[in-house]
Amino acid sequence: MSMPAIKPWPEKYRPRKLREVVGHLEAKKKIFDFFNNFSKHNQNKKALMLYGPAGVGKTAIVYALAYDYGYEIIELNASVLRNKQNVQEIVGQALKQKSFFSKGKIILIDEVDGLTSDRDRGGIQELLRLISDTRWPIVLVANDAWQAKLRPLRAKTHLVELKALSKESVFFLLQQIAKKERLDISEEALWALASLSRGDARAAITDLQSLAAICKKINKEDVGTLCTREKDENIFNALRQVFKTKNYTLGAFDNVQNIDIDEVFLWLDENLPMEYHGTELAKAYDALSKADVFRGRIRRWQHWRFLVYITALLTEGVAHSKKHTRQGFTSYKPPSRMLKIWMAKQKLARRRELADKLAKVTHASKKRAYQELPFLEIALKNSIQ
Repeated sequence: MSMPAIKPWPEKYRPRKLREVVGHLEAKKKIFDFFNNFSKHNQNKKALMLYGPAGVGKTAIVYALAYDYGYEIIELNASVLRNKQNVQEIVGQALKQKSFFSKGKIILIDEVDGLTSDRDRGGIQELLRLISDTRWPIVLVANDAWQAKLRPLRAKTHLVELKALSKESVFFLLQQIAKKERLDISEEALWALASLSRGDARAAITDLQSLAAICKKINKEDVGTLCTREKDENIFNALRQVFKTKNYTLGAFDNVQNIDIDEVFLWLDENLPMEYHGTELAKAYDALSKADVFRGRIRRWQHWRFLVYITALLTEGVAHSKKHTRQGFTSYKPPSRMLKIWMAKQKLARRRELADKLAKVTHASKKRAYQELPFLEIALKNSIQ
């Protein structure tokens, strides 16, 4: 019998009302004014574009406000709006349908950064036409609203920026969740998690859930075991993107610093069996093995153009090995091989340090002292016995 899926805490503790959203006071006022004017038919622009870094609550704010207004939300991902026909069929139909159980509805289009700018496909042009004719508010969500291809949409929408949350806001949010989950966690650990998040509330909550799964009592030292988040993403978020989703995973590992392509192989190899099973697992490992073939060709022939194939196989190849997207929380673990390599390096470093000291007192070379060290260890053990 399969175990029930653990609900991700970012989803479990998503704010239900606008007043529950932490921070973003100025942005919340602008969003409230947009919807208030829309209901009074005083809104000259019928769409809203929320933009800002990942994990700051762009989508959460829309859902919270929809609850306050009694609106139904129809959420779409820009990845399915590839051309004019898709926009007409999906967005157009959603705008025409009446809302039977709610006062109204909001059309939420996430990841509009993924919309194509090709003129022959006409996706953006058709979306602009629908924005002009819509009876319901349309909300677009983007990480970067200032891309050149989004310029036509910027002219037709109200722009609202959601900045990274302050460390104090993230701390308050984590503190509330820790109380509800009855976690034994120190205040120093909560502050460390808040600092590590760099304003990304979703990442901070995910890190807290990861630690809660493996630690009965969470201290500041436990937070130090997490990968340092030097940019927008860490390796755990990148793995979730590849293992859980199927859309736009090609750049999943681009924002992960201090990790090379060889380590990506190890992380995927270690955690694949935790997500995939049966034929899906076989297909994923097939993609991994093909990527390894190209890695060998780069080493032999220095044909670095093959790197693009490696990246595609490690991301899109693995992501599309599954039939359906994944839900629930999975606690990924670092590669055990990396831990063994690290332990071997630590042992080697200690041996070299001992050899350096031995060389000084015996007036021998460091190389000779290092070679003789194993025999000295045996002699010392025998003398103790």
